Amino acid sequence: MTDDIVMDHLPTRRDEEWRYGALDTLKGMSKDTFENWRDIDVPVGESMCETFVLDAADGADLTRLRVNIGEGATAAIFAVNTGAPYSRMEVVVRCAKGAHFEFGGVTIGGGDATREFVTRIAHDEPDATSNQVVRAVHWGKAVGNFLDRIDVVKEAQKTDAAQDFKAILLEKGASANAKPQLEIYADDVKCAHGAAIGALDQTAAFYMAARGLPPELARKLQIRAFVADAFLALEDEARQEELLEKALAVLDRKL
Repeated sequence: MTDDIVMDHLPTRRDEEWRYGALDTLKGMSKDTFENWRDIDVPVGESMCETFVLDAADGADLTRLRVNIGEGATAAIFAVNTGAPYSRMEVVVRCAKGAHFEFGGVTIGGGDATREFVTRIAHDEPDATSNQVVRAVHWGKAVGNFLDRIDVVKEAQKTDAAQDFKAILLEKGASANAKPQLEIYADDVKCAHGAAIGALDQTAAFYMAARGLPPELARKLQIRAFVADAFLALEDEARQEELLEKALAVLDRKL
């Protein structure tokens, strides 16, 4: 018997966290690879910030993180996902008392790839906060997904959690999916989510064209401002610019 995953162990469309995934790309993946999680522990009162670029050009690329944030600690993760044909980042987070989690992500690209972020945030203790901002820009037949679940237990009073997903589809064949979930059992909380999918603002494009900007440059400036929202909380300006350039480099190949 080999280590390859048999079909019975693969996720299916019945699994909510995989409902939009490109499951056919997982068939040759070994069980060890499929179940490989990286654990990150942030000690009490400490802070961590990591950036990721998912840009694999073939097969399935799975990045799976489990983050345990100690009391009063902060964890921040920022990512650009340009991989193909299937690139997925999963982040599972537990927030202790007074902890904060920040996530900013961008999926961008064309072809027939599926790019997604899947997060699950557990607010198990009071006074913790979390904020997630995801932007998607796709064309061709590409798909951008954001699946998120926030769990707030009864003891986690004063929780403040927010999700914000927006997508721009540059061509009719592209698509985007958002599935926010809130499971709230505490009564003194602030939890909000928002999702919007649309095209580029033609009024803004006309405004820039009227002032002599070429259409390609006008489009790039609009998209740059759009995806930059995901990295506003990244205090390191050099790293912020690096992530933006990684995302816009993919756009340059289309324009």
